[in-house]
Amino acid sequence: MIKAIDIFSGCGGVSKGLTMEGFQVVCAIEIESDAVSTFKSQKCFKKCTVLNKDIHDVSGTEIFEILDLKTNELYLLAGCPPCQKFSYQNRGRKLIPEEERKELLFQFLRIIEEIKPPFILMENVPGILSKDNKKILDEFIDRLRNRKNNYKIEYGILNAADYGVPQSRKRFVLHAVRKDIDEILNQYGYDFKLPEASHSMDGADGNCKWRTVKDAIGDLPPLKAGQLYEDEAIKNHKSSNLSDKNINKMKKIRRGGGTRTCLPKEDVLPCHKKHSGHKDVYGIMDFNKPAPTITGGCLSYSKGRFGHPIDNRAISIREAARLQTFPDDFLFSNSTTKAGLQIGNAVPIDLVRASAREIKKSIQLVEKNFQ
Repeated sequence: MIKAIDIFSGCGGVSKGLTMEGFQVVCAIEIESDAVSTFKSQKCFKKCTVLNKDIHDVSGTEIFEILDLKTNELYLLAGCPPCQKFSYQNRGRKLIPEEERKELLFQFLRIIEEIKPPFILMENVPGILSKDNKKILDEFIDRLRNRKNNYKIEYGILNAADYGVPQSRKRFVLHAVRKDIDEILNQYGYDFKLPEASHSMDGADGNCKWRTVKDAIGDLPPLKAGQLYEDEAIKNHKSSNLSDKNINKMKKIRRGGGTRTCLPKEDVLPCHKKHSGHKDVYGIMDFNKPAPTITGGCLSYSKGRFGHPIDNRAISIREAARLQTFPDDFLFSNSTTKAGLQIGNAVPIDLVRASAREIKKSIQLVEKNFQ
């Protein structure tokens, strides 16, 4: 198996995607204790060393000791530096000092420079490419490309829906390969790149059609708000509680087309009367389209278009996990607050798998050179 390291691993979304494509995640690093507990509870990660530490306190030497590498062994470093300070949704990002915005990204770079991994996978929010953050990203990429580090870089904005995820979610994805490895790939005529899309909106280009909310969760049994489905065959099928007032509001929104703009004046919150944006709040998902972006608030009806398409409730933990393409054997706490945050902060599994397959092709070609 090809070894991999997962930095800023969260509950294990990237690690799960890599594992499903044949990688062996030997080391994961995450500061949040609840996310580490979820990670460690998964059977597929039993052989992974998980460091519940601040990245500032982790050294490349420590990681190398965990890896136990053989001569010429190929491995992957994956990392998703926390991205809230780069996000378009963070209205105050312009006020955050540059040094603060770049801190965790450059801790990731420090680890890269200390262990010189042959392959790198990084994911972040599209806002990292914004004008406000361009200087930071340019410095990061320039450092990767310089003579000291010498990486070939491919990056871009990918929509998870184009890779089989039943969700419209755009992410910044970066693949990197050390130049000495890329030279071997060139001998085989192989172009190191980002993964090609497998799905499209209507499938007219020969790809599969985008997967919909119904494709992902349509077979799950109905629930009431606040209910936990008791059958052991389906884990984490639990929804957050809703007040009678919000359930009645939801019924009106459902009849009016799915968005809160249809509500009569007496049902509109004072903050919504003053602010016309964020119209997805109190919205209902469309069964026949991909879901909107699943965020850390995805289990709260008041935090986005997270209303169930049929039932008068927010989506359940298991439904949110499926919309992020977590398999059903990946288990979370039944705390909707903890689970929602972990699921929403994860990279969609099938988007990770697309990158993993592309990088694995390169690794398998290079392995021939070492045999």
